[in-house]
Amino acid sequence: MSASFAEAMPNMLRHAGEWQGIYRHVSRDFELVDQHRMWTKCEFPADGPYAYIQSNRLTWADGRTEERSFGGAFRNGVLRWDTHRFSGTGWETHGGVVMLRLDRKDVADAYFTEMIELSADGNSRARTWQWFEGGQPVRRTLCDEWRVA
Repeated sequence: MSASFAEAMPNMLRHAGEWQGIYRHVSRDFELVDQHRMWTKCEFPADGPYAYIQSNRLTWADGRTEERSFGGAFRNGVLRWDTHRFSGTGWETHGGVVMLRLDRKDVADAYFTEMIELSADGNSRARTWQWFEGGQPVRRTLCDEWRVA
């Protein structure tokens, strides 16, 4: 990990480790659209092409599962992603909140803005996603996570 990454995103480093949580997707009318459990691993490699690697395991009540992993490179003061599903950037506010703007490649004219706030003790976090399609807000994702390792 570069010194510039640690300087630009010091609070982001506190997210290192494994997390479990519940993700709830709601419509504009606050109807539950989807809900699943999520295991997330956040890593900050010492070397290699990525400053940040995230791995996820999604599990639904009906037994379905899905696994994902992706890396972000640190350039020009922000994390940058370019995967088959999305591209975008991540940065940290002066207050230590992590913000992301991700444009979806797998959904036409769609993007979301995400806010991740870590609790004072570092053992839980809240994530909120604001989804837009065609320039209009369409749903929210509310994530509650707890550190497990």
